[in-house]
Order: sequence, then C-alpha cells, then structure tokens
Amino acid sequence: MTIPLLRPTVAEVDLTKLVANLARVRGTVKEGVRLLTLVKANAYGHGAVPISQFLQEEKLCEFLGVASVEEGLQLRQAGVTLPVLVLGSIYPFEAFEYAIKNKLAVTIASLEAAQAVCRIAEKMGQKALCHVKQDTGMGRIGTRRGKVMDVLESLSKNPYVILDGLYTHLSSVETDPAFTEEQIGYYRDTLTNMQLRGIRVNYRHVAASTAIHARPDAHYDMVRPGHSAYGLETGYEPILSLKTRVVYVKDIAAGASVSYGRSFIAPKPMKVATLPLGYGDGYLRALSNKADVLIKGKRCRVLGNITMDMMMVDITDVPAVSVGEEVVAVGCQGQEKITLAELAQKAGTIDYELCTLLAARVPRIYKK
Repeated sequence: MTIPLLRPTVAEVDLTKLVANLARVRGTVKEGVRLLTLVKANAYGHGAVPISQFLQEEKLCEFLGVASVEEGLQLRQAGVTLPVLVLGSIYPFEAFEYAIKNKLAVTIASLEAAQAVCRIAEKMGQKALCHVKQDTGMGRIGTRRGKVMDVLESLSKNPYVILDGLYTHLSSVETDPAFTEEQIGYYRDTLTNMQLRGIRVNYRHVAASTAIHARPDAHYDMVRPGHSAYGLETGYEPILSLKTRVVYVKDIAAGASVSYGRSFIAPKPMKVATLPLGYGDGYLRALSNKADVLIKGKRCRVLGNITMDMMMVDITDVPAVSVGEEVVAVGCQGQEKITLAELAQKAGTIDYELCTLLAARVPRIYKK
C-alpha cells in the first residue's frame, strides 16, 4: 500500500536550480575537466537516488561521489550506471568484493588496503578501479608523504588494477591560503615523482566546491562539487526549501509559558501558532527561541523549546493566520528569505550538518 502524504511538512528540491549550479561550475573550469558530483550522505539530505538519476538523465556530470560501498550499491540497484567513486576508507576489506562486482571505484588510503584490493581482484578475476588518496594535511584518511609512491607503485604493477586516480582533500581553503598552498605543493611533488617513474593515472583531482573558484590551478582533470551543487556555497542558488503548515492557533495571556521547561514566558498577550516540525524532522532543538520562520512573508520567532514533532511560533503581528497557512522554515516567501547558513549560525553549527540531518520522514518533493 502506498502511504499518502498527509502530514504537511515537506522538503521541496528545485532541480532547475541544481542544473544552474552545475552549469556555473562547468563554466568555471576549463573544457575537458570532469565533474564528480557528491551525492554522499543522501546527497547532503536532498535524496541520493532521485538526484543521481536526474544527474544521469540530464548528463550533468561524469562521476558521482559516495561515502561508502553501501551508498554506491544503493545507486546501482536504482539503475544508476554513471562511474561512482567511494570516497571513504573501506573496511572491512571484504567490502572490496562488492565494489569490484558492481564497478564502484574505491579509495585506497594505505599500503595494506592496496595489497587487499589486489588480492581480492585477482581472486575474482576482475579489475578493480582504484583512486589513491594522499593525505597532504587534512589528517583524516590517506597515504602520507613518503609512502604514497609505495602505494602507487604497488597498484600500477598489478594487472588486476586500473589506477584510475590520485586525489587529495584541502582542509582550509577559506581560512588558510598558506597551508592550502603547502597541501597543493605536496600533491604536485607526488605528480612529479609519478612522472619520473612512469606511473600514470586517469584522473587527478583536488578541488572541492570552495577551491573550484579559489584555486583554478588545482582543477587538474576533475573537480568535486558538493556544497556548490546544492547551492550552499556563496554565489550559488540553494535548491532546498523546507515547508510546513499551521496546524493550531491560540491566544495566550501575559505570563503564560510555552513548551517544555517554560523557557519562554509571554511578556504580553500573544497569538501563537503550532507547526508540525520538530527535531525529529532534523530541525535542531538548538534553534529554540532563536530561529524565525516565514508566514505571509513575515518573520515569526520560534517560541520555547522545539519538541520532537512540533514547535510554536509568534504570529502576534501577522494578521488573519489560520490553520492551513503555509510556513517556510527554509527558503523564500515574499521578499523574505531564510537560509540554512542563517540557521546554522544561530545553532552554532554549519549548513552541511543541517541539511544532512533532514530526516527520512520528511518527504522530498522534486520540482523540474
């Protein structure tokens, strides 16, 4: 049985804006530079399968990036045939078998992983697509300076391996240009050593969203838009709106409290609306008494602690609000706009976290 959409809390994803954002990335890089669009973490909360299917149908990128083999398998099961790179460090090594069988490119971040993927590929009699990850200063995963050539040589000599790429990740493009230059310098040194030893890879990639504009010298063969694709980077158009509707309206007297812990006490008589949106939907409790929503194009402050399934907002100065009135928690209404960046600043976090926390119970509606 198909369950109808009855609760009015939904996330709208504007695919025309996704097209425009990737067109801007495409216009920023030189001709021939490939786009690897990141669809990890459920496409930053936007819906990995429908986003990937759309990217494939519209031929908007050449590669997709996921965080795990499971995320890659989900795309394959949905009929996505685009090249997919698993960006995470793979463990247990048995997972290489699933990746190879389903033509998922894997990240190799250590000599141990390189030996394991060679062993498994040989046993299967199938070639493994491998991208070596060099840690130039991110400090997360990757083979460090001095050892990366051992990994590259090990893979390049194996007939069951396609050495598909060498990449690194920049940690501080926005805040530390000197350190970024140092990271890119380490990567360049590796490319020079590879050339001297006759080792070739199909794709060299360094630049994610911020570096696409800040460091055109680091575009190489491929760039990795994620933040920019979904409109979270400055100069790009956000593609997600979070909307709901008023489900209850009441008047409260001066001195009345709202929600758990009585963290809001009315200083005067007020009109309050209840919305079916809470931290169970991914709308952070940290936004209690801080965030605004839009009703009839006006900002309405969240009152009291946000609960799991509902929250209350001040509609005292918004005339004639009734049950069923549209509410925009993220997005535009009239001349006003609320962005994930604004909410992140108020919650003391980053917009990446807010969009990836958007719960599965919030339906994604795709607009073409």
